Amino acid sequence: MLWVAPSEKDAATDALEKRLWDAADQLRANSGLTSAQYSTPVLGLIFLRFADTRFAKRRATLEKTAASSRRGSRMDDPAAYHAEGVLYLTPNARFDKLLHLPEGSNAGKAINEAMRDIEKHNPQLAGVLPKTYEVFTGTLLKELLKRVSEIPATIDYDAFGRIYEYFLGEFARTEGQKGGEFYTPSSIVRLLVEVLEPYHGRILDQACGSGGMFVQSARFVAEHKKNPSTELAIHGQEKVADTVKLCRMNLAMHGLEGDIKEAITYYEDLHNSTGRFDFVLANPPFNVNAVDKECLEAEVGKGRRYPFGLPRTDNGNYLWIQLFYSTLNGTGRAGFVMANSASDARASEQEIRKQLIEARAVDAIVAVGSNMFYTVTLPCTLWFLDNGKQRTTRADKILFLDARHICRQIDRAHREWTEGQIGFLANVVRLYRGEEPDFTLGGAEAEAKLKEVFGKKLKFADVLGLCKAATIKEIEAQCWSLNPGRYVGVALGEAVSDEDFKQQLETLNEELEILNAQARELEQTIARNVAEILEA
Repeated sequence: MLWVAPSEKDAATDALEKRLWDAADQLRANSGLTSAQYSTPVLGLIFLRFADTRFAKRRATLEKTAASSRRGSRMDDPAAYHAEGVLYLTPNARFDKLLHLPEGSNAGKAINEAMRDIEKHNPQLAGVLPKTYEVFTGTLLKELLKRVSEIPATIDYDAFGRIYEYFLGEFARTEGQKGGEFYTPSSIVRLLVEVLEPYHGRILDQACGSGGMFVQSARFVAEHKKNPSTELAIHGQEKVADTVKLCRMNLAMHGLEGDIKEAITYYEDLHNSTGRFDFVLANPPFNVNAVDKECLEAEVGKGRRYPFGLPRTDNGNYLWIQLFYSTLNGTGRAGFVMANSASDARASEQEIRKQLIEARAVDAIVAVGSNMFYTVTLPCTLWFLDNGKQRTTRADKILFLDARHICRQIDRAHREWTEGQIGFLANVVRLYRGEEPDFTLGGAEAEAKLKEVFGKKLKFADVLGLCKAATIKEIEAQCWSLNPGRYVGVALGEAVSDEDFKQQLETLNEELEILNAQARELEQTIARNVAEILEA
């Protein structure tokens, strides 16, 4: 199915983001620092501007309350701010004070002290905020403070978050492959969240990066008129210490708290996670090698972290997949990004995949087109697991959804999904599950497209070139492949792209290899039988 949406952006927000980014880029160009060195300090100042805006609003409310109450003022009581999910700022940590520092003052030192003050009065941020501002010249810092002050104090809570996410994305783009370690494009994350529907429960990301999965989950809850702070219990693991700090700062930026720990997830389970979580979301590193499997052997077996065994190949994909599966409780759902190669991997990985499918855990597989990530151009796959499906009519089926030709072109090198496209894709899954459509995201556009494809009564059906609910018998006949291209096909009249052709050629080649292997086995059997007859 081909659906390329026109490029549309909020002009005002786009212009503001660009001005801010240009200022940040000036900081890099004139400081001689790498993107990795200046990105966190820049995010720290945007964070401070946001915290200051929320603090000022809460302080104004407390001031009014004090004026009409006989009780003493709570304007300088940190607890009065924390109760509303607002950070308490001392006078030295307020943005306006830093913006108007006297000439000749040490701006870097003042900002460092402001960050220490925030950590002191807001324990959830202890050791998290950047304090490296003295490496920049005062002139550069004052210019950046001035630019960040251009973010209007009147913009809504969500707009601040979008600006912050924009910067995370831009830093990921400039850092290339390394940027992919901490950032997953928001449209990918939004589809994962829309399909999982994390209304309430314990949520885990074992490769959490900068925390985008948590932020989007909280946004989903808020859009459905509930309080994310009370509905979600957030847990994460991340191997890079600086990225752990980035994640905790991102959570605070969105008024959230979580238990985020530094760990190498293959070897360490600091949340004692097996069988405990309602939701798992993740974008793990693909095709990781050199994992010390000897250290994992004690965690192999039913009810443990690697229930289906260790893959013989030197590739971590099927370690991650098992970690996500084993973390879920009896009704838990998981959604994660995975390398395309995992869908068709052979030998020991095929055996693990077979066991996962036979456990009735795999619910849906979505093919994603190329250029959706800043760091790699290759296409990927989204996997969705659901332990609750075992007690439904779809227990013996898996939904395959081809979204490779659904996109909006951002620029020559990058694509994304619009809200309408995300809403459409998520509702295809809902129809398959027998759930009511939800157009909170995507609205009229998603609804119109869904009715165009599935009819006004909105009942799921296989659609050539878009989706197919395949039975486990059909999947077994395809050597337990989870490659959507094997099942969905190409719609009549739709051109076959180079990418489609390559995938079809790979499929045919793999089938040829299987037939050749079977032929060789048959030859050997015949030869043995003939030899036995001649010897008799």
